[in-house]
Amino acid sequence: MKDSGSTRASPGSKWLLGALALLALGAAFRLGLLVYAMYALLGVMLLGWFAVQRWIGSLEVRRDCDRTDAAIGDSAEVVVTLRNASRSSIPWTLLEDCLPADALSASPARIVARGPRLSLVRLRAGEEETLRYQVEFLARGCYPIGPILAESGDFFGLHRGFRVVGEPVFVQVPPKVVPLEGYDIASSRPMGEIRLVHRLFEDPTRQSGIRDYQDGDPYNRIHWRATARLGRLQSRTFEPSVVAGATLLLDFHRDSLAGEGEFARTELAASAAASLASALHQLGSPVGFFSNGRDTVDRIREEGWNRDFRTREQARSRTTLVAGSDRLRPVGVETRRAADQLGRILQCLARLEPTDGLSFPSLLAEVSSRLPRNASVIAILQDVSEETAVALSGLGRQGYRVTAVQVRFDSREAPAWAAGPDWAAWLVGSGIQVRRIHDDASLSHLCSETLVR
Repeated sequence: MKDSGSTRASPGSKWLLGALALLALGAAFRLGLLVYAMYALLGVMLLGWFAVQRWIGSLEVRRDCDRTDAAIGDSAEVVVTLRNASRSSIPWTLLEDCLPADALSASPARIVARGPRLSLVRLRAGEEETLRYQVEFLARGCYPIGPILAESGDFFGLHRGFRVVGEPVFVQVPPKVVPLEGYDIASSRPMGEIRLVHRLFEDPTRQSGIRDYQDGDPYNRIHWRATARLGRLQSRTFEPSVVAGATLLLDFHRDSLAGEGEFARTELAASAAASLASALHQLGSPVGFFSNGRDTVDRIREEGWNRDFRTREQARSRTTLVAGSDRLRPVGVETRRAADQLGRILQCLARLEPTDGLSFPSLLAEVSSRLPRNASVIAILQDVSEETAVALSGLGRQGYRVTAVQVRFDSREAPAWAAGPDWAAWLVGSGIQVRRIHDDASLSHLCSETLVR
């Protein structure tokens, strides 16, 4: 994502074609005065074109932003200094510091800018111009502040030059973390320490009792004293190892997010992931995160900034987000216990964007080999298709402790699907808990809410 410094001053194509046509006409009919006038016009156009290229290419930018990490409601002060590095004056330059148009025009707005971001100036040789404004962050996201869109032209208005100057500064705003109340560390909770459904691991130092010998029991499990007393082989039993933590799976596919209240539901889902990750981290439990969304910084790193334009509309369009994406790689943080784990997950959530590349069932297939057996799985969903329900049921049958958290905005205590033999039957039949949230209050009591049955 380097500033190539390339410029494009668009020649007045109509003037150029007209001058060439008149020049050819004058030469054909030997109209000396017309030929001379067209030579003069072409000379002026050529000099103007080179002048605009030199002017627009001599701009240098220095950007200062007082923060790169912010919370929802915080503001950042942006100071942009533009300098004319050439030895000649630039008659006029229109400067605009770019902000993501979709974030500014969204309803509700995700960011608000206060102060001048647009300025029309004349820059003498070595002179500087400063833009100073504030940006308030109203929602989660990773926001590029900049680059500068500069426009200049010649004295006669025959040529315009456009250039995107400097690199943007990215400000990351993680989702709101809601304190989770009313939970304890128990197997019936969707987070924290749980007991394994199947005895995949057992602690040989914690004997729980004896039972009749079963085919396949190792000989070191046989309790010889009980065998002699009862007259039949007896085996020791041990308590299953207590496991802790969870891997969070967040569905950010566009088809799942579409519908009324998409923005609020999406932010609530991200907040649920952040809140669960925060609670698990505070408990000292391993926590991980995977999503089928896309990373803002990765997208810009791959797509880059196109620096070559003919019109102002083209320049602006290259600083906005691309609506579609064919991304087929999950975004995530491996499940583990580490001091910086929560910070990495919050950063990932701040940079997460919806995508149409990887469905949730495909996400499960991609990350199933990376899900630790000694941690529960929490799927945070909005719209649940039959394919998603089948995929989650398959995960439950493999021995994972799975909880589905659905974000819905209806006021009913139990949705219509809970009574019918549709995708809910697969989840309930596989021992998967289903919980619902619809606002911050329900999220706060997520771990003590009644299960959907």
